[in-house]
Amino acid sequence: MNFSKVEITSVDTSKLKVLSEKECNELLRKTKEGNQAAREKLIQGNLRLVLSVVQRFKNRDENPDDLFQVGCIGLIKACDNFDISQQVKFSTYAVPMIIGEIKRYLRDNTYLRVSRSLRDIAYHAMQVKEELTNKDNKEPSPEEIAEKLNIPVRQVIIALESIVEPLSLYEPIYTDNGDSLYVVDQLGDSGSDESWIEELSIKESIKNLEPREKMILHKRFMLGKTQTEVAEEIGISQAQVSRLEKCAMRKIRK
Repeated sequence: MNFSKVEITSVDTSKLKVLSEKECNELLRKTKEGNQAAREKLIQGNLRLVLSVVQRFKNRDENPDDLFQVGCIGLIKACDNFDISQQVKFSTYAVPMIIGEIKRYLRDNTYLRVSRSLRDIAYHAMQVKEELTNKDNKEPSPEEIAEKLNIPVRQVIIALESIVEPLSLYEPIYTDNGDSLYVVDQLGDSGSDESWIEELSIKESIKNLEPREKMILHKRFMLGKTQTEVAEEIGISQAQVSRLEKCAMRKIRK
């Protein structure tokens, strides 16, 4: 979606004004003096910053209107808290504030409800992770984060995992020549709950399949292997395994 040419939360984004650095600084100065009209102009003149951040989240299954409104909260906080005495561009300060507000919203509105205490631990763990990464130029281990926070390692791991967005089993993770591989394709199927009658039916149905198709179905559904494992064993790509598997299943249904 091209956010620069749509109406979002009743705002025609194609008509948004863009402030020059000089105009922005002047409005910031007046805002600090308590001029509400200048504050309003400052917010309106920086809405494109919010749009640029919202575009980073456009592939998520979220309403862009909601993200835009939440991003505006981050922008307002940036306008109110910016220190004009610092030699820093306003956008440099505002963008992380907007991103942080949107990420907080997404974290607090996940499908899985996470306790406030666990979210707080995760928030502090992320801060420490970023701090240590910048300091050491490498991602810290959970043990290093736990040591810095003075909490058990298990608590850090659980907290960080709790804020990871759930992934749909039918989320495409790879596409090749029109055939997509989905998360569900990476999961094994032990077949332990299938009755012996169903197993006999499958064996009878696959008699007319090609040898390679039989082998793939056997490894996938009788041995419970993933498409990745099958591909590695027989020396072809996952996409090829997927195509052969689908072709075999179509033959069986026919």
